[in-house]
Amino acid sequence: MDDAISGAVSDQDLLDRHVAGDLEAFGEIVRRHRDRLWAVALRTLGDREEAADAVQDALISAYRAAHTFRGQSAVTTWLHRITVNACLDRIRKAASRRTSPIAETDRLDQLLEPHESAAAPAERGLLHRELIQALATLPAEQRAALVLVDMQGYPVAEAAQILDVPVGTVKSRCARGRARLVPMLAHLRGGEGNDPPPGEGRNRTQGPSVPAAGSTSTDAVKGGGGRA
Repeated sequence: MDDAISGAVSDQDLLDRHVAGDLEAFGEIVRRHRDRLWAVALRTLGDREEAADAVQDALISAYRAAHTFRGQSAVTTWLHRITVNACLDRIRKAASRRTSPIAETDRLDQLLEPHESAAAPAERGLLHRELIQALATLPAEQRAALVLVDMQGYPVAEAAQILDVPVGTVKSRCARGRARLVPMLAHLRGGEGNDPPPGEGRNRTQGPSVPAAGSTSTDAVKGGGGRA
């Protein structure tokens, strides 16, 4: 599909073309959205192989179920919902470690990147690893809500659409998840007291994109890529 033409075509039109038999349309959808889908899966599952498998499962499901899409939400919301469900399915199959809830305190984004101007890359890497390990202790639903709202920066209302639950449920899951994470990650903050205001610093860096794998629609689905 020509780059100039593909850029002017909406996601909905591409999905319609795919359903009608266009062999390149779904690959273009994948190319547009694979990075954010990958970031959500990686942060939800904390494992590159599991995340890649979850995204592959989600894209194959979307490829096959495209004819059922009725346009009641944006195509990107639909894709994220399928991806999150694929991640939750994998989490539910694994043994989940759980901790006891405590009172809600700071937002996860304040724990994710403390306001340290000279933080070394190695220290940031350690913080990220410990955050992912801490996330793994949460119930699957709380983890998914926190990844979408606090790590990916989605508005609560959009996260509710993706998760297919009420807004209040998303808020509750985030609150309970943050409360569980704070005591596990507080030692990484160093007691400096220089935290940024809530809401700053989100959506800073997306996770690595799913590797491209060929030029056909089927290969694009399996490899998470399409034409660049």
